[in-house]
Amino acid sequence: MAFLFSQSCSFFSLLFLLSLQCQKAYSSFHHHHNHHKHVHYKKPILQAKNHSTCSLFVGTWVHDESYPFYQSSSCEIIDPEFNCQRNGRPDSDYLKYRWKPLNCELPRFNGVEFLVKMKGKNVMFVGDSLGRNQWQSLICMLSAATPHGQTQLVGGDPLSTFTFLDYGVKISFYRTPFLVEVDVVQGKRILRLEKVGKNGDTWKSAHVLLFNTGHWWTHQGSLQGWDYVELGGKYYHDIDRLVALERGMKTWANWVDTNIDRSRTHVLFQAISPTHYNKSEWNAAGGRTTSVMTTKNCYGETSPISGRTTNFGEETYTHQQMRVVDMVIREMRDPAYLLGITKLSALRKDAHPSIYSGELSPLQRANHYHSADCSHWCLPGLPDTWNQLLYVALFY
Repeated sequence: MAFLFSQSCSFFSLLFLLSLQCQKAYSSFHHHHNHHKHVHYKKPILQAKNHSTCSLFVGTWVHDESYPFYQSSSCEIIDPEFNCQRNGRPDSDYLKYRWKPLNCELPRFNGVEFLVKMKGKNVMFVGDSLGRNQWQSLICMLSAATPHGQTQLVGGDPLSTFTFLDYGVKISFYRTPFLVEVDVVQGKRILRLEKVGKNGDTWKSAHVLLFNTGHWWTHQGSLQGWDYVELGGKYYHDIDRLVALERGMKTWANWVDTNIDRSRTHVLFQAISPTHYNKSEWNAAGGRTTSVMTTKNCYGETSPISGRTTNFGEETYTHQQMRVVDMVIREMRDPAYLLGITKLSALRKDAHPSIYSGELSPLQRANHYHSADCSHWCLPGLPDTWNQLLYVALFY
């Protein structure tokens, strides 16, 4: 049952609440997480040659010289932290892999078809920097298909929009890492787990909404995105992170069910993108070996994990988060379409920026143990496959 909290409390009452010694959430908030059941991903059905159905998110990575879809040098919108080739990454094999689903072939992305079918409409990515990663990828893929088209970029925070003027198609990114409101009171950031707030006003205009969240719920210390968490009219310095994710996700789901006209707007949710900071997770999988045995993260990795399974023996925190996401989406009145990219992305230990990020100084690059980015993805790269799967979800 959702907690109720009146927003009409006085300013002094709020200050009093914030001045109280912040409490830790009781274990009763989260003991039930062990009982969540994993829901099967919703997926479009493609007819395979042997007349069996196609599992889009189960398969393997195969080498393909026709990839990538575009070159980073021809797509200026790519952020420096994603532009691995421009930042001196010496290898390029990671650009040459195509996702091969079990029992079928994934239709190749057709940018002109995408623009024609979405003519006059707005596709909006909503979430954190992984959503921005995918937003920029889609813009590059569409730009490569229409190299002489007229375009316009209006950048901002939280909303940035790239428009393909010849088609009237807007590709937008709305930054909100938690999908729920973060308010600032007296210089303190309050994560309001039971309120979407004014963020949602912008989302209503989109014809396709692709949401994501996940990574910011795990950040601690200086990277933590809040000073206090508001839940049930009480304020906490911290609570169990899976509890926080569930409460925030339920608030988002209720907002979507209440506010989005599903006859007009496609709603999708991007499964949580995995990280590769712990090499033991993939070393333990069936005796697999890695490209560089002297590091502890994705630094130096130049090829995917072989095979079509990501059973690393030990459950990762991302898997625990995905159980929460699965459960919340399953309980929606009209469940969002879940793009199940977690496992196929977990195979791509080679596709992160690592030290080839424009955000890193030479000294930081030399200290790859602490500086390698094994969370985001190079562009061109893995997010292009995410958008190929989005293309299939929308049009097949």
